[in-house]
Amino acid sequence: MIAIGEASRQSGVGIETIRYYEREGIVPKPARAQNNRRLYSASDVGRLRLLKKCRDLGFPLSDAKALLDLSEGGDEDCRSVKEMAEAHIANVRSKIDELKRLEGALSELSANCETGNVSCPMLARLRMVEDI
Repeated sequence: MIAIGEASRQSGVGIETIRYYEREGIVPKPARAQNNRRLYSASDVGRLRLLKKCRDLGFPLSDAKALLDLSEGGDEDCRSVKEMAEAHIANVRSKIDELKRLEGALSELSANCETGNVSCPMLARLRMVEDI
């Protein structure tokens, strides 16, 4: 059994985030030592690592919790995991498309800028009512 600082180090999850996960019921509350300090098992650290990896992949916390629950169930539901992953991939692709449109709009606006102009064409265009 290890203290919260070591659980944080081993899992890569910040101490305050671990406490948040416990308060919100995302992970079970850990055992306590006689001095009331939290004690974490290897299983607890494994849960935190799974959540960290899910969050690093951009899964919303609710999906990360669902994946954690699925990983701890007696019978892992691979179909549910795949459906969640595919939905997340679609969301990521949508964000990429949105960012590409944003990049194009910014590139077009900044291409009109010339160094030393008194009147900036980009700012004038941003003031316009129409969509960019």
